[in-house]
Amino acid sequence: METKKIVKYCEDYLKVKDFEDYCVNGLQVEGAPKVSKIITGVSLSEKLIREAIKKQAKMIMVHHGLFVKQIGKPPCVKAVVRNRLKLLLENDINLCGFHLPLDAHPVIGNNISLCKLFNIQKTEPFDVGFVGELKQAIALEDFYNLICDELETQPYIIPAGPKKIKKIGVISGGASPDFQQAVELGADTYLCGDAREEVVEAVQEAKINFINAGHYNTEKLGIQNLGNLIAKKFKIKVEFVDVPCDV
Repeated sequence: METKKIVKYCEDYLKVKDFEDYCVNGLQVEGAPKVSKIITGVSLSEKLIREAIKKQAKMIMVHHGLFVKQIGKPPCVKAVVRNRLKLLLENDINLCGFHLPLDAHPVIGNNISLCKLFNIQKTEPFDVGFVGELKQAIALEDFYNLICDELETQPYIIPAGPKKIKKIGVISGGASPDFQQAVELGADTYLCGDAREEVVEAVQEAKINFINAGHYNTEKLGIQNLGNLIAKKFKIKVEFVDVPCDV
């Protein structure tokens, strides 16, 4: 399958032109013009690239690819970025990255997928995430245990809100400061993927339950869904490679 057709399909489906982001959403490194196998993952790494080489895949598709902060302005390619680019270019591997569009997508995105996983209904968008309600109120402890089981992680929790919860705000990844928007929308619990120092006291003052389930673990679903969509659409092999990270 032609690389450009896969990229164009993803760009259109995810509506990348609707987003201002700090990376290119789409083709970030050009490789082979045709692709028969794609490796997907959460974040670009040497491990992921070497898996693609091993499996003879000519495209890597990730949520976290090359960002401006890694390359700098004006751009400077050295150290880790240089080594990764060298491996990609030497092996003619395309790199595609989809960041905020994959967080926000209302069908396959990271955040709506978390809502579906935890049976959060009546969802409404806020920022790149969603706020919604459980069918019935449950104990915060039960919701926490559900996250542990489904995401296979031990989240960091600040139980500053009610012990029975119903309305939950969800933004995957590094979104801890956005808890305030969830408060304004009436959420009693906020699920995200990081915890910044300045947020700890603020969350307690706002009296909202705060759960950090990890950046990596909250952002696995979207890229897996995108891979499944591409495999079905183009009838090519797509494999998700898990490179576990507790952060």
